Amino acid sequence: MTPRPVIGISSYLTTAAWGRFDQRLAVMLPERYPALVRAGGGLAVLLPPDAPEHAPAAVARLDALVIAGGEDVDPALYGEQPHPSTEAVAPERDAWEAALLRAALAVRMPVLGICRGMQLLNVVRGGSLHQHLPDLVRHEGHAGGPNSYGRHAVRPVAGTMLSGLLPEPSVVVPTSHHQAVDRIGERLTVCALAEDGTVEAVEDSTGAGFVLGVQWHPEQGEDPRVMQALVGAAAATRAGRLVPVG
Repeated sequence: MTPRPVIGISSYLTTAAWGRFDQRLAVMLPERYPALVRAGGGLAVLLPPDAPEHAPAAVARLDALVIAGGEDVDPALYGEQPHPSTEAVAPERDAWEAALLRAALAVRMPVLGICRGMQLLNVVRGGSLHQHLPDLVRHEGHAGGPNSYGRHAVRPVAGTMLSGLLPEPSVVVPTSHHQAVDRIGERLTVCALAEDGTVEAVEDSTGAGFVLGVQWHPEQGEDPRVMQALVGAAAATRAGRLVPVG
């Protein structure tokens, strides 16, 4: 039986209650993330915040990396002051996930950034963010409702890797964000747009491997194709490492 590729998913620290314990610090991640990895054929492992210098050792044990959604990225990382609507409350997560991304990119490991994960990928590559998208597009259609996800169409850009995974002219996706990519990071290209022009996905522009960020939340929908593609890239990478020499 062929081992499933190991897909690391970043997680975060927050207070939680369980059993008779209340307001204890816990490592958290919505279960739909590992469920999506399992459905795509991978083995999910969680990566809670750690010292950034340990990121290369963590990445060395993986076949692919997923950076999950969550809080706003600290605007200091792209040289800006915070907008009144920005809630950058997890500096330890920013540092850890940025280190994971740099370590994974350095060894050409398959990478998928989801929502915040796409934004951080763009920042790590030298890009910037719109800190409050409604100021730009004049509507709240990307944010979803209280405790719920919205839905809107995105258009994959012809000729990109993503358009090969999602060949339809447009795809309706689950969404929940108030920030978005502004200046595109180095060696990234836009591969999907919303109808209002918001950047909805970026990918590596050099052909160096599977590096993709999506602004939507595939784990909240029924379309497994993005995760299946990541797991497939991870399996190919794993097979290449395990080829016998001689």
